[in-house]
Amino acid sequence: MKKTCVFILTAFLLLGQVPCADACTGIAFAAQDGTQIQARTIEWAGYPLESKLIVLPRGQENTSLTPAGQNGLKWKNKYGAAGISVVKDKFIGEGVNEKGLAAGVFYFVGYGSLGKYNPKKASKSIGDMELVAWLLTNFATVEEALKGLKKVEIVPIYPPENGQTSAPTGHWRIADATGRSIVLEIENAGVRHIYENTAGVLTNSPSFPWQITNLNNYVHLQTGETHPQNMGQTTLKAFGAGAGLWGLPGDITPPSRFVRAFFYNRTAPVPATAQEGVLQAFHILNNFDIPIGVEFADKKKIPAMPSATQWTAVTDMTHPALYYRTMYNSRIRKVDLTKIDFATAVYQALPLDKTPEEIEEVSF
Repeated sequence: MKKTCVFILTAFLLLGQVPCADACTGIAFAAQDGTQIQARTIEWAGYPLESKLIVLPRGQENTSLTPAGQNGLKWKNKYGAAGISVVKDKFIGEGVNEKGLAAGVFYFVGYGSLGKYNPKKASKSIGDMELVAWLLTNFATVEEALKGLKKVEIVPIYPPENGQTSAPTGHWRIADATGRSIVLEIENAGVRHIYENTAGVLTNSPSFPWQITNLNNYVHLQTGETHPQNMGQTTLKAFGAGAGLWGLPGDITPPSRFVRAFFYNRTAPVPATAQEGVLQAFHILNNFDIPIGVEFADKKKIPAMPSATQWTAVTDMTHPALYYRTMYNSRIRKVDLTKIDFATAVYQALPLDKTPEEIEEVSF
């Protein structure tokens, strides 16, 4: 157990030292047939996150990690789920359960701040990086999740970095098959905030209310063309299509990605079906695929990876399914939860990529 905790601690201390750590982008929308879609990217520029495809069966017994070891909250899976892990198989970054509840964690550096771990409350304490798995295996709706969250302590499993008073953590997006979506943020050493996410977007820092307020800075943006204007004897006209979105921020900071994701998501046509919705989500998130190297001033330190966007996932919460692609293989793969018998299934941690992507030569 000591070896496991040391590994986790080392991993997260390294995470805090790598540039461009906080670059996840999430969107959500509904198709015309009522299908609820949630999607996101996950970025990490330092090294591969060793992510795996995780299958969580019903009935599995779990004990959460705390700063003292594996002595935290105990629970037995009520629902089966599938998700994608980060760093450790226990740490689900994004997933969905058989009832259509979806959840994911987004890095919240500089703002996320958990309360101190109290050993006397170990039995009701869950590590922040295990929260997604706990949510997916215990609840069917957002309302149920909110009631459950009141009964647990969310604790860090690693200490603060040098010069910080609290360890960096995430904020969480939780949604269900009705389309309701909330954001859970914990700031100021344990103060929880719950926000209804009607914007359908989430990135990273600053806090969610700030990101929503910041959208007002772009009230002038609009889809479509701009009309020529005569100013004296000079005629001003657009160089091409899309001039109505002139000024849309294009950098990779969380506030800029939030604005860009909001406009791309809300101006896209409403897809007719679940499949069209899944494909549209991937197309929108193509715009947030971050090439490796853009965040490194010292080009000698660029890791040998294809992309900083390590994987992109799309969730169908109405017909529970998880779709994904990775930086090593851009082919879309599907995990159909309706075809898994979670009563007899066993726990699995599978590689996301069985084979590397091949470039097919077209013959004439």
